Amino acid sequence: MSEAIAAACHVALDRKVRSQLRKWPQRPPGVMPSLKQPGTWLRARPGDADSPAHPFLKLPGTNRLRTLPDGLWLHFSPSATDSYVDILCIEACSSLQNLLDKRSRFAPSTNSLLAVCPVSWLLTPAQANDPTPRWRLIRMLKEEPIRPLTLPVRDIRVLFGLKSRHYDGFARSQVAHPHEFFCPMEALTAEEGYEDPEMRALMARAAASANFMRLP
Repeated sequence: MSEAIAAACHVALDRKVRSQLRKWPQRPPGVMPSLKQPGTWLRARPGDADSPAHPFLKLPGTNRLRTLPDGLWLHFSPSATDSYVDILCIEACSSLQNLLDKRSRFAPSTNSLLAVCPVSWLLTPAQANDPTPRWRLIRMLKEEPIRPLTLPVRDIRVLFGLKSRHYDGFARSQVAHPHEFFCPMEALTAEEGYEDPEMRALMARAAASANFMRLP
């Protein structure tokens, strides 16, 4: 397969995944409210196609190198005095090289990671049937924002979607890092995939509370 054809297939697959992820709810499917994550979940990516700006991830002090996951959910701390976000990312990987590249973006590091929410995103509604702007759903915000909301990332979980042959081989021979989860690509491109019991169970294991036998 030529590089041009491979690139076209990669773009088409990304579009198909994002088209389905736009239908997923604001709270990641299967992730229940808990003591560990008592704040607000919002879907940051993919956003509406006609919206000019969506949240992104970056390292402190950088303006150009941004991480734009195929899917990005943000859990906002409820406290204005202890502000942070937890992130749950979804990445569609059309090749093993693509998987290696995307895994490296979320590898454990001593660097800080920031989530940046543009003002226009904060001022627009999260759902078409509810006019409430997003910033009013984020309890740490007490007044309408006039500048981007930049928050440190407390916790990272990433779900990688792999083509079936890559998924089978990876599942047989590789070990995932603690923050990593994997699924066949079909689970991300399926209509109403967020209702799949297996997907909901997998996402539940990506919640911050899943690491504890029980919570107080």
